[in-house]
Amino acid sequence: MREVWGRVVRLLAADDPETGHMVRLLMSLVLAWSLATASPDRAPALFWSALCASMACWLAFVLLDRYFSRVAVALLAAGSAIAASVSGSAEAAPTVFVFAMLLLFAAHVTPSMGAIVAVTVTDLALMAGSMLWWEQPRSAIVVRAAVVLCTVLFALHRRQYRRAQQDRARAMALDERARIARELHDVLAHSLGALGVQLEVAEALLTERGDVEGAVARIRRSRALAREGLTEARSAVAALREDVPPLPDALSLLVAEHRRDHDVSAELCTAGTRRPITPAAEVCLLRTAREALTNAARHAPGEPVTVELGYGEGAVRLVVRNPCEAARAVSSGHGLQGMRERLALAGGTLSAGPAGGLWEVRAEVPE
Repeated sequence: MREVWGRVVRLLAADDPETGHMVRLLMSLVLAWSLATASPDRAPALFWSALCASMACWLAFVLLDRYFSRVAVALLAAGSAIAASVSGSAEAAPTVFVFAMLLLFAAHVTPSMGAIVAVTVTDLALMAGSMLWWEQPRSAIVVRAAVVLCTVLFALHRRQYRRAQQDRARAMALDERARIARELHDVLAHSLGALGVQLEVAEALLTERGDVEGAVARIRRSRALAREGLTEARSAVAALREDVPPLPDALSLLVAEHRRDHDVSAELCTAGTRRPITPAAEVCLLRTAREALTNAARHAPGEPVTVELGYGEGAVRLVVRNPCEAARAVSSGHGLQGMRERLALAGGTLSAGPAGGLWEVRAEVPE
């Protein structure tokens, strides 16, 4: 029983709240109840024939919509028109049929706007003619027509809203694909390009000069580049996964690794209210911190490093400071230039230079 209930809950959670299975089931029950309780006092043959045909169209729509959507919505339009032709009766059943079927027809994503307008106008004309034939007052015709128009406008609004959500989700998916491609391109282009250059130089040293020691040094450098590239690739994949840790946690791990690997003092300070930011901003700041820590270990070995993460108003700021000679730190600008370009793609900025006797790398990205 628990498993069955779990399946029901999952089905309801994945269902469209406006045109899904639950709505159609409830509408079917309402229409069946309206049909069962109707008792026309005039033209019963016409009344029952129209309502039974309309109910058949509704049931056919419910059964065929998943497989033959265009045929199903055509049956839905036909059912609403048939019900509209007897909606002038004093019974409420035809009106319930018209509103239910016209509402779902206008909210459905399959029919075009022209088809919705044509079906609405047809239903209004048939409804007005039926009410005149049943000798309903003209004021009732105007009121019912106004309610029908409001119902259709509401359904169109909801349909447009759902389409906008779908377009937004599609755009977000395209942006995510572009971000993944950029991340992988950055990692592979840098690592494999540098690796290829080192191997070409090693080959030239062996074949042209016979310099075994120089070739071995180049091969060792190639191995280091391959190891660094593998680390960067793993980092990129981890950043693209859904279970990537929040930025403060990821920075804490990065600082701890730096402290352990280089046996230096490294601290992380966080200021402001911690809150989630966009994945692109997280990746940019994390990559900037890694590049800054790598430069600190290379140009200021044994010196302490401080990493500051600040949540400001509308932006997140990362500052990495370490004692270092300005002339030596400036020589490491290739990696920071890549980070500057990456931050610019996310709408952020990067600055690096001496500040108060320390070398400071400052990155800031909007949320």
